[in-house]
Amino acid sequence: MIQWQTLCNLDDIPADSGICALVDAEQIALFYVSKMQAVFALHNYDPFAKAHVLSRGIIGDINGEPVVASPIYKQHFKLTTGECIEDSTIKIPSYPVRINGQHIEINITHA
Repeated sequence: MIQWQTLCNLDDIPADSGICALVDAEQIALFYVSKMQAVFALHNYDPFAKAHVLSRGIIGDINGEPVVASPIYKQHFKLTTGECIEDSTIKIPSYPVRINGQHIEINITHA
């Protein structure tokens, strides 16, 4: 059974930016991509910098794929899957997230 937990309101996330939320003691980076009207959730940990910083990364796209660039060493992670564009052996956890009215909800069974 899928369990959804409300994390924040949509207007709590600046357009084309990210915030960090604590979910079951895990730091989750939430990103709102305005042109897609979509929210994405990745683990906030950057394995290259060894720091919880991805929520402060820069949102963009590479060949139409929405990505976040790490604010430290600039590796790009796909917002849809957590895969690193520059190193396909690296993947950070991604989480099911949805917009329900004005609420952002995450599937806590995976977080």
